[in-house]
Amino acid sequence: MTKELRRLSIVMLFMFLSLFVATSWIQVIDADALAQNDNNKRTRLDSYEIQRGSIIVDGVAIASSVPSDDMYQFQRVYADAAMWETVTGYYNAALDSKTGLESALNTDLSGTGSNAFFAEIERIVSGQPQRGFSAELTLNTAAQKAAYDALQGLEGAVVAIEPKTGRILAMVSTPGFDTNLLATHDADAANAAYDQLVADANHPLLNRAIAGTLNPPGSTFKILVAAAAFQTGDWTPDSTLPNPARYQLPGSNDTVSNAWGGTCGDGETVTIAEALRLSCNIPMAELAVQLGDDTIRAAAEKFGFNQSFSIPLESTPSSYPRGLDDPQTALTGFGQGQVTATPLQIAMVSAGLANDGVVMNPRLVDTIIANDLSVVRTYEDSEFGQAVDADVSDEVTAAMVASVATGAAQGARIDGVDVAGKTGTAENDGSDPYTLWFTGFAPADDPAVAVAVVVENGGGQGQSGTGDTIAAPIAKKVIEAVLGR
Repeated sequence: MTKELRRLSIVMLFMFLSLFVATSWIQVIDADALAQNDNNKRTRLDSYEIQRGSIIVDGVAIASSVPSDDMYQFQRVYADAAMWETVTGYYNAALDSKTGLESALNTDLSGTGSNAFFAEIERIVSGQPQRGFSAELTLNTAAQKAAYDALQGLEGAVVAIEPKTGRILAMVSTPGFDTNLLATHDADAANAAYDQLVADANHPLLNRAIAGTLNPPGSTFKILVAAAAFQTGDWTPDSTLPNPARYQLPGSNDTVSNAWGGTCGDGETVTIAEALRLSCNIPMAELAVQLGDDTIRAAAEKFGFNQSFSIPLESTPSSYPRGLDDPQTALTGFGQGQVTATPLQIAMVSAGLANDGVVMNPRLVDTIIANDLSVVRTYEDSEFGQAVDADVSDEVTAAMVASVATGAAQGARIDGVDVAGKTGTAENDGSDPYTLWFTGFAPADDPAVAVAVVVENGGGQGQSGTGDTIAAPIAKKVIEAVLGR
């Protein structure tokens, strides 16, 4: 072989290898991203010919595709649509619009992702029509229904988590809407329904469970502040703090009080455990100042604050800001000021305490299933991290149990079950209605479920409603549903 031919062969080999690497990269590494690109019309048109996979809870399809008599071949339909819309979202082939899990799991449900490659080969060989993969969720139907029914007529949300695994057992945001109205192939009807939802003053399109307009967590945040204090080793549940009827914020002319305007019990001092049981603001504000915002923020971030979670829906990060001055830090001691949270985040705090201080990453999906019922992919449990030591979680749990048994959270009491809980009645600007909270878990000695409830707009009672009278009973119904009571 001449020198020129050898050089030409090397160049040709290099070009072939470059082409092979480039096409392999496009077909394998970038396949999902390219398939889901909004400008990829071929994939979108191909997906109309594929029967979209189902979304399944407890063996029952809550979202499925049925034959249609138009160009799109299949119509997406939802069972008990308003109860599940927080999770499923909707899919509209005519408008190429999708939200919720319909969007987050689109590559699997539509059968257009790289995981569907072998399914496509099988379809070609067998001559059978291709179908998308189905998704089996972690949700508990009884818990979801209990949460949805209890929230009717309210603007709010519920998130329930299995503490040891992070599996989400219930996720509801109300008011909801009928996703079938947005999935219709009648584009004019779908757009009219969407415009009506956008104009609704109650904002039904918001997913208040993981996003929306974040609220101050109120007194539910006290359990995190207490955990942060106990974790330092300098404080115990029996540590005492001054017990005035009013407390002047350091470096400020502003004062704060306990919810009832008096002292936290009768003594000149009060223990942290008693402050949690009675949900006293002043001692927790004093404690927060002594801890400092750096210590509280570090503890909050170990529970998941300031971070988004993909469940695989993307959550809005709950916020504990940096650089708070002493007055602002004092307010965070009882969940006011600049700290804000989603129900998902507050449920994670309770779940972490229930799980000996270990916070699990929350998730909504168990498995992706092929047409032959084989498992394509399993979502495993994973740890977010150790937020506090087990003995610290035990100490906070004891105070939460006392709060439900004889303290400020008795609205969550369940006969024969030790419930650990904490209420919150968060103030907003001026005369705006309160935001009402409850979080907790049960059974306290072997937790099966941790739950967080938020009710916005005062539950329709302005500044008269409380977390104990409105949010706690909702959590109680969800806990009872999980426990089968």
